[in-house]
Amino acid sequence: MKYIIITNNPLVRDTYKDKEVEFYDIKYQEILQTVKNKIALGHKILTHPLSGSVKPKETPYKSIMISKETVGANATEVDLESLEIIEDAIATCEKFKERSDKWTPQVLKDFQLVDFTLIDSAIDSAKV
Repeated sequence: MKYIIITNNPLVRDTYKDKEVEFYDIKYQEILQTVKNKIALGHKILTHPLSGSVKPKETPYKSIMISKETVGANATEVDLESLEIIEDAIATCEKFKERSDKWTPQVLKDFQLVDFTLIDSAIDSAKV
């Protein structure tokens, strides 16, 4: 399956130069909104936006896999399941307070690795 990775994680960007990665230097919640905008253009979400055991806004990094192809012939159709998933994720994210004031450089690297591991697993599954 062909896919695009939407991320704000520099480790994902730097590791997957051979994949289609859209890197944005934005916050976690803004990544969710970016994915919602892609869904509105007809893309389908392939990995859950709240995957992993880290709560939203307790990490600054998020990588989400979406379909490269759009649903429908002219990208006017929206995958309603994808839209519901991302809207629920945004609503959940809004409930949490951002904790960026407590992140040391090492903690940031750890969060990058956690997010990287999650998307790496999804990439491995997509190869099957």
